[in-house]
Amino acid sequence: MSRVPESRPHSHRAGRKGVSDKVEFIPVDVMGGEHRTPEFKAKNPDAAVPCLELEDGSHIAQCNAITEYIDAMFDGPSLTGVTAQERARISMMNLRAENGLLNAVGTYFHHATPGLGPDLETYQCAEWGNKQKEVAENTMAYLDSVLAENDYLAGDTFSVADITAFAGLAFADFAKVEIPESLTNLRAWRAKIATRPSIAA
Repeated sequence: MSRVPESRPHSHRAGRKGVSDKVEFIPVDVMGGEHRTPEFKAKNPDAAVPCLELEDGSHIAQCNAITEYIDAMFDGPSLTGVTAQERARISMMNLRAENGLLNAVGTYFHHATPGLGPDLETYQCAEWGNKQKEVAENTMAYLDSVLAENDYLAGDTFSVADITAFAGLAFADFAKVEIPESLTNLRAWRAKIATRPSIAA
């Protein structure tokens, strides 16, 4: 059985493929610094969750790599595309959502707010953090413009790009980075995605 530290976006990915019962989610005490212990870093030197542990004892880290594994390993609707054009478009939009929203909000949270507290936030640069908040806000506006023409971020089909952006907005809520009221397409898309069974669960 594959094991992955608790990470909601990855439960969405497993749920979309219908394989949640084949994955065991293991909580990791991030606030307690468990992800920075020698034992955890032996599995993932990035000292970050998620980290997928396979049946042979090997490990796969990084969200995109785990998603690629889940998508290729199990039957069901593809999250990363089938044709070359689909795969390229989904990868492009997923990276835009990841870098411009999820990671940007994370940088703001860890650098320009108290973050996880002084024991874990051992280095902060508020100027960089606040700049990344601007990046996140600009990305929200960009995603809103994409959704004015498409049902989903990479076209007409739900994909990993939608999961990443949805997770980014959830992190934005946590970090108190609000979606502007004017971004009606993004707000409507978020409400729609929230009703999907794999996410609502």
